Amino acid sequence: MDFQLSEEHRMIADLARRFVDDHLMPLEPAILEREASGRPPGLSVAERARIDQVSRELGLWGLDAPTDVGGVDLPAVALVAVNEALGRTITPYTLPPDSPNLRMLMATVTERQREAYLAPYVRGETISAMGISEPGAGSDPARMITRAERDGDDWVLQGRKIWISRAAEADFTIVMAVTRKSEAGGRNGVSAFLVDKGTPGFNVLRRIPMIGGGATYEIALEDCRVEGWKLLGTEGQGFAPMQVRLGTRRCEMAAWSIGMAQRALEMMVEFAPQRVTFGQPLSERQAIQWWVADAATRIHAARLMTYDCAWKLDQGRDVRQEISMIKAYATEMAWEVVDRAMQCFGAMGMTRELPLHLMANRLRTMRIFDGPTEVHKWVVARNLLGTRA
Repeated sequence: MDFQLSEEHRMIADLARRFVDDHLMPLEPAILEREASGRPPGLSVAERARIDQVSRELGLWGLDAPTDVGGVDLPAVALVAVNEALGRTITPYTLPPDSPNLRMLMATVTERQREAYLAPYVRGETISAMGISEPGAGSDPARMITRAERDGDDWVLQGRKIWISRAAEADFTIVMAVTRKSEAGGRNGVSAFLVDKGTPGFNVLRRIPMIGGGATYEIALEDCRVEGWKLLGTEGQGFAPMQVRLGTRRCEMAAWSIGMAQRALEMMVEFAPQRVTFGQPLSERQAIQWWVADAATRIHAARLMTYDCAWKLDQGRDVRQEISMIKAYATEMAWEVVDRAMQCFGAMGMTRELPLHLMANRLRTMRIFDGPTEVHKWVVARNLLGTRA
């Protein structure tokens, strides 16, 4: 087992860190000011265009995309370092293209789909969204009821999806739908479809504001006709590539969490010796010392767990157990570290002048998104106890 990055991959990870330090961190005061004034804490059109230009020129686009469509084909262990760096900043920016949907496309596209969808996506020319969750189904894909029925060479989709990021602006959405009912007690045959923006019957119902300034969407599929060649992967076997997509996001979340926790720890370490209470610096208080020691220990553990999972992923091993472990552990760890940092800063930690509250908001959503902590713990436990049905 070797987590050591090659020289080339270490250079890319270092480049990503410098990009964050030099181009994303300086935008944080503006992000904080917007959030404090009641505006969304995001980038302006001009800021995003400039950051896109810089990151593209630095060669940071398509890091884990195949080389035959212009990507770098970075392994999972190197992506951990890149995503940890991105997690350190509250400036909301994702290096194009978004890895989870990219990975699902890579695992399933035909040659026609590669040219029409994958290649433009890698080049940053398109935006994608993912439609899995449904009202009433939540984290249980077995309860999915959105259906796709054959009609000649086409498919017709009927149903509703919710909690979809970027649904309103995405050029295409990967929609999961039931195409074959299972035997009693089994899993339905789920398939994936590429649904283009503006397709008749693909209706964005509402924008749902989320804590932290973000938003998701609810959509309705009403006689939504999709051409047959836009079936993604094998009919009835969409669950496995969907898990590839979910696993990729969960690994990202673990790395982002480590980055946030590391920054919160560094803020505590810098602040504690400066703040004097009742005649002593906070750094001499045992409670603060233990917070710092516990944070450093748990960050180290989460980082090793995440690199271990990524290394096994690069070896082609089944890492579903490890992915549930790191998603649950890293997000909960970071939530507690950031909370301790806010406590350490006292009243200043309650202001909107520090990045801590935006980190806390993001972590609070991450403890739910892509499977709540409790579901991932249940997955680990039922595998160990042999209680999986």
